[in-house]
Amino acid sequence: QVQLVESGGGLVQPGGSLSLSCAASGSIFGFYAMAWYRQAPGKQRELVASITRDPSISYLDSVKGRFTISRDNSKNTVYLQMNNLKPEDTAVYYCNADPPSIRWGQGTQVTVSS
Repeated sequence: QVQLVESGGGLVQPGGSLSLSCAASGSIFGFYAMAWYRQAPGKQRELVASITRDPSISYLDSVKGRFTISRDNSKNTVYLQMNNLKPEDTAVYYCNADPPSIRWGQGTQVTVSS
């Protein structure tokens, strides 16, 4: 069974950047679409960005132009480059298939604050 480990989060000032990684213990090639999700305190988890094998990419409107998702099937890793971060991006970030079908990992905390 595939396990997911997210990393790369941290505390950053508004306007800063972070690079997140999601390493899978098994092959992600079998998952047509992989995605990043986030959950802010008191809010539901939301889909931030999704990438298919083709690849076809989609983003949450609020992160378009600032976030970039990519996947490396040979390394079983999904990435999320986040630029020009805003306080409203503060959340725990998770990766999973799209739609989610893998056991959730622990996520990585992203805090954007001055």
